[in-house]
Amino acid sequence: MPLVKPFSALIPAAHLQSSVVTRPLEYYSMGEAKLIASENNYSFLHLISPALDHAYLRDMNQELIFRKIAENFDSFLSGNVLVPVNRSCYYIYQVTCNGFMQKGLWALSDVQSYLDGSIKKHELTVERREKQLADYLHHTGLDANPVLITYHPVQAIDELIERYVQELPVIDFIFTDLTEHKVWLIDDEDDIDLITTEIGQIEAVYIADGHHRAAAMSKMDYFSTVFMNTDEIRVLQFNRLVRDLNGLTTTDFLSRLEHAFTIEKSDQLVDPDQLHIIGMYLDKQWYVLSPKEEAYDANDPVDLLDVSILQNQLLGPVLGIDDPRTNARVTFEGGITPLADIQKMVDNSLYAVAFTLYAVSVEQIINVADANKTMPPKSTWIEPKFLVGMLTNYCI
Repeated sequence: MPLVKPFSALIPAAHLQSSVVTRPLEYYSMGEAKLIASENNYSFLHLISPALDHAYLRDMNQELIFRKIAENFDSFLSGNVLVPVNRSCYYIYQVTCNGFMQKGLWALSDVQSYLDGSIKKHELTVERREKQLADYLHHTGLDANPVLITYHPVQAIDELIERYVQELPVIDFIFTDLTEHKVWLIDDEDDIDLITTEIGQIEAVYIADGHHRAAAMSKMDYFSTVFMNTDEIRVLQFNRLVRDLNGLTTTDFLSRLEHAFTIEKSDQLVDPDQLHIIGMYLDKQWYVLSPKEEAYDANDPVDLLDVSILQNQLLGPVLGIDDPRTNARVTFEGGITPLADIQKMVDNSLYAVAFTLYAVSVEQIINVADANKTMPPKSTWIEPKFLVGMLTNYCI
């Protein structure tokens, strides 16, 4: 099987594009999601969680919920809310956020290539979350949130994308968060063959974001993916906040850090601008933590990451957070959260201490994947974050 293939997507009707698409459900509070669903009959949220606007479904079994999703999906099709592209195509996707533009190819990727490691990964998945996604896909067939895959730039693909984006897109809208989204379809047979061949010849491709979605597709043949080269990917930091000092006083806590870090006070917010600089906010004071050389193995692509150093030398042994995936005392804030907001969370006593990190680079992600290793949980905040329902692969 080829690594990628074109597909016939379901796309929102032209006059409903900004109404149909949605952020994934976990990006909204329950109140926000209910409000959107109640005010917008066309939102893809009705195909994700019909219990949002049907209270009787909230305590029902999954079978009834999936049946309601199927009914809603039929009404979306019969009402021309979602419209099929009646030919197999590749698609070009472009998103612009805060003046930063990213472009990539939207395709179906071969599940076997994921299972045999040809599509490389750098994160572990949580079985519970993986099963939830797999159950949804199995019962609904709605593959509407793509996995982000990255690769080193290929000139022929870059040139093809630039040629198409000079034309009029088939999808063009501004979402409620003011991000701009455009999609062009590629149905020329020669261009389709070029894409299939060029991507198939790439030595290695890597999941940048969407490991749980990829794992959930393991029983399918193909799954929805967007390929963006490494120049297009934005990686932001994932900062940490901890609720308490594990019974330590501030003085004892700082003393415990001295074996692994050089500690300096800072009179301003610490937003690390290089590797091995970690910011810490504690008792209304910012600090710069600089890991000592003996605190990590510079030859290990995982051990040298600041997220690993923080976990191995501080969160685990000092604060008693051995498994950050399950320990409720630690919270993660993606790089889109302003540091001033993180500082306020500590000042308001929601947390005792905050740590700010330098963003992991795309090359570090690739180095970890090439070594067949995995990063600590919540190591990277990857942009773009996809809207759900823009291009839907119906796989039943």
